[in-house]
Amino acid sequence: MIYIIFIAIAIISWIVQARLQSKFKKYSQVPLRNGMTGRDVAEKMLRENGVDGVSVISTRGHLTDHFNPQNMTVNLSESVYASNSIAAAAVAAHECGHAVQHARAYAPLKMRSALVPVVSFASQWMSWVLLAGILTINVFPQLMLAGIILFALTTLFSFITLPVEIDASRRALAWLDEAGITDYTTRDQARDALKAAAYTYVVAALGSLATLVYYVMIFLGRRE
Repeated sequence: MIYIIFIAIAIISWIVQARLQSKFKKYSQVPLRNGMTGRDVAEKMLRENGVDGVSVISTRGHLTDHFNPQNMTVNLSESVYASNSIAAAAVAAHECGHAVQHARAYAPLKMRSALVPVVSFASQWMSWVLLAGILTINVFPQLMLAGIILFALTTLFSFITLPVEIDASRRALAWLDEAGITDYTTRDQARDALKAAAYTYVVAALGSLATLVYYVMIFLGRRE
């Protein structure tokens, strides 16, 4: 049964990623009437939300956009930074939504940020610990349990990420509307683009949970 779940999640993940790429490509062809680029939108949103000390910079890659609270930068991919499309505006506003969350001390974001060092450590070692734990499960089951705990931390991180991402999109869409960046012809398109991106986090969280359950089943069935 668990293998069927894995296959289903893998297929859904592929579909969601393909849909995200398709949506981004589609809405990248829809220009904003005011001609603002992703950078313009980001700087305007930060300014109008009273967020100071955050720079908007360009980063390499495709859909590599993110907010970095360590150096206080909103990093926009090349296809977003200089583009004046509705897709670029939606992505830029979403990442600025994270900057606004940081400035407002949004609780789920604070929790996620606090977990970053722990999750970084867990991600580095959990595969090795789980492998060693499986090989020695009947001799030293505590090692497998330690690996499960490390993996559980990454799963928890995935689920905490969901409300953070959903709230950032909510803030982005509300501001885009209030600022007049989107109108009745482009509002739904911006929402559709961000919804497609949100699905990727949902699938990732469910995939992580399924994998965690799989390891727990191995641990519980070690004596069978």
